[in-house]
Amino acid sequence: MDYSSLDTVVLDRDLPEHGLKRGDLGTIVEIYAPDGLEVEFVTASGRTGALLTLTVADVRHVADADLVAVREFAHSA
Repeated sequence: MDYSSLDTVVLDRDLPEHGLKRGDLGTIVEIYAPDGLEVEFVTASGRTGALLTLTVADVRHVADADLVAVREFAHSA
């Protein structure tokens, strides 16, 4: 696993039960061996929208070609 605490990651799949969409940015706040990650997703104002335990298959590193955008967060769970 090549992730570290406080890395910014990109969600690689939709999680509609949490109001999250593929492409949303999150920050790794904890790493669990062998492939677990605690990822926090925040709104643009800095409020926590979701704090989820995911796997490395659910996220990817930020790429140079990624564009940051803002959308309304509608937490559904």
